[in-house]
Amino acid sequence: MVLVIDIGNTQIAIGVFDGERLVETWRISTDNRRTADEYSLIIRSLILVSGLELRRIDGVGICSVVPPLTPVFCRATEMLFGVKPMVVQPGIKTGMPILYENPAEVGSDRIANAVAAYDQARGPVIIVDFGTATTFCAVSGKGEYLGGSILPGVQIGAEALFERAARLPRVEVKKPESVIGRTTVSSIQSGLFFGHICVVEGMVRLIAEKLAGRRKPKVFATGGLAQLFASETEVIDSVDPDLTLKGIRLLYEKNR
Repeated sequence: MVLVIDIGNTQIAIGVFDGERLVETWRISTDNRRTADEYSLIIRSLILVSGLELRRIDGVGICSVVPPLTPVFCRATEMLFGVKPMVVQPGIKTGMPILYENPAEVGSDRIANAVAAYDQARGPVIIVDFGTATTFCAVSGKGEYLGGSILPGVQIGAEALFERAARLPRVEVKKPESVIGRTTVSSIQSGLFFGHICVVEGMVRLIAEKLAGRRKPKVFATGGLAQLFASETEVIDSVDPDLTLKGIRLLYEKNR
C-alpha cells in the first residue's frame, strides 16, 4: 500500500492506495506549528482507526505547497514506516513535458492534478482547482503541461471584503436564493458565488480556445469547493475531489 499526502495552505489531504484503488482518505487542518512527532501520531491514529495496518504501508508520496511542512512530513512518515518518501518536486520523473518558462515555478499540486487528469482523459484537459487560490491548468492533447492561471480563491475574496470594508460582514460562501441579493449578506454571497462561476466559465472558454484542436478539452474540477460550483455550471465535465492524491500516486509509481 502507498500513503499519499497533499499539503495545502488550508487543508492537508491524506490517502491510502492499494494498487490503483483509493481505499481511504482523510483531511486535516494545516498547522505549521505542529511537529513531526505530532503529525506522525495523527497519521498513525487515522490509519489504525480505519482498520488498516501500518505494516502494509510500504511507500509514501508527498506533494506540498507549504515548504516549511515538507521536511516535517518527510520526517513523520520516515519514523512511521521506515521508508524515504517520494516528494513531488523539480527533477522527478513526471512523464509530462512542462512547458513553463521555468518549470521549477509550477506548484507541485498543479503537476499532480495535470498528470492525474491526463491519465484519465488521454487528451486535452483543463483542470480547475478550487482551493485557497483558484487555479486553472491546461494540458495539450499530446500530454504537455502548457501553463495556466491563478486567481484568489472565493474564501480569500470573502475575507478580504470583511477585513477591508468596514460595513460589510463576514459571510458563509454558499449559493444564495437569487442572483439579485435583497440583503447585504445575500448580495455578498451572490457576488462571491455567481461572480466566481462567471470567472470560471470565462476562463475555461478562453483556455479552451487556445487548446483548439480536433478534440474538445475535458474539464476537471477538484478542491474543497469544487462540488459547490461545479453543480451550477455546464463547463465542468468531471468533479474529482481526490484528483491530486491520484496524481501523487501516479508520480510515486513513475519514480519508485
